[in-house]
Amino acid sequence: MNQIFFTLGIESWKPGLTALLLPPVPLLLLVLVGARLMFRRRLLAWLLVLLGVAGIWLACTPAVGVLLTRALLSPPPPISLDAMRDLRRAPDTVIVVLGGGRQLLAPEYVLSNLSPRSMERLRYGLWLGRETGLPVAFSGGVGHGAPEGASEAEIAARIAEREFGRPLRWTEGESRDTRENAMRTVALLEREGVKRIVLVTHDFHMRRALRNFERAAAQHSGLPQVLPAPMGLPAPGSGLQLGDWLPSAAGLTDTNMALREWLGFVAGA
Repeated sequence: MNQIFFTLGIESWKPGLTALLLPPVPLLLLVLVGARLMFRRRLLAWLLVLLGVAGIWLACTPAVGVLLTRALLSPPPPISLDAMRDLRRAPDTVIVVLGGGRQLLAPEYVLSNLSPRSMERLRYGLWLGRETGLPVAFSGGVGHGAPEGASEAEIAARIAEREFGRPLRWTEGESRDTRENAMRTVALLEREGVKRIVLVTHDFHMRRALRNFERAAAQHSGLPQVLPAPMGLPAPGSGLQLGDWLPSAAGLTDTNMALREWLGFVAGA
């Protein structure tokens, strides 16, 4: 499916089409269909309305977001302390942070800025670099359909140096999506003699990102290994609470991200 978009030259449509497929749009359509049938097939109409309302409620709960992420995306565990100790002695290894969005102009800074999701990834990647002594790279350009301006990688490089005091070793700012993140970053690092990548992104994004990087690495014999370093996972042993079944804006965001990543994985993006 993803290849079809590129073949037809309509890859810029992906954000809009994805939004139409994710909650609450399909559930709202279900309610509208039920309302339309109210005077002709009352039982079916009420069933559709109730299903739509219940679906909207559940889609907005943190519990459903967590359960969908576990069931559909199966994120790997966080990188262990033993693995971090091994990385301190690992030659030709680089930490690669994937971008997750940008703000073209943050009025409070009068500068471009990373989105909260990108900032979280950058912070974790820089922390991991400090703990292991490994160099850090950042991959992120301007997404499909986004306005032109500074790339995520340019913004990340500025923030890493000025605010964290830890300059990035490499930046890749031409990619528009995860597939291009992998292709361009692997090609860049192979030329630098890198043998292993420690991949940093959020838990919900890791499965799709890891597949793309492993595919790209398979085309470059000098870069055989990609080690996942997911972030944003729930704390070990933390179960769902009653309040997690109440709707919230954060819950809808989590549900949408899980479904969006699953659709992307199924489509081969």
